[in-house]
Amino acid sequence: MLIRSAWPEESAIILRLIKDLAEYEKAPDQVEATESDLKATIFSKEPKVFCDVVEVDGEIVGMAIWFLNYSTWQGKHGIYLEDLFIKPEYRGRGYGKALLIHLAKLCEEKGYGRFQWWVLDWNSPAIDFYRSLGAEAMDEWTVYRVSGKALKDLGAS
Repeated sequence: MLIRSAWPEESAIILRLIKDLAEYEKAPDQVEATESDLKATIFSKEPKVFCDVVEVDGEIVGMAIWFLNYSTWQGKHGIYLEDLFIKPEYRGRGYGKALLIHLAKLCEEKGYGRFQWWVLDWNSPAIDFYRSLGAEAMDEWTVYRVSGKALKDLGAS
């Protein structure tokens, strides 16, 4: 197993993993991203989002897509994990845990104060896995989002 940064020529593979994750999360029609979008964001000259992959015997079997966030209370950056996905046939072998350890080590090396992510409340296998690693649910917080027409309307007001 090798964990490394994704390469631009792997955009199609990353997009496939994103679509596989969306399928797992029961939202396959919500993926709007294209290979061009990934190349323009993850692989731009000054990226704001990053992708690390798990490679086994030359095959990419999983990914972590993440970006920096910021805590005003800590006065430090942190890592927000947008997507973690391991192909189903490769689960249970420690690859997801290895990606999380990789990102936790990055936090430690860079002096980041937090490492966080969201998980769907029905995804009990993931919740159990994250809890086994010491992650805590932030149940007192509710996520809000503005997108689509509501975003356009808010921006125009």
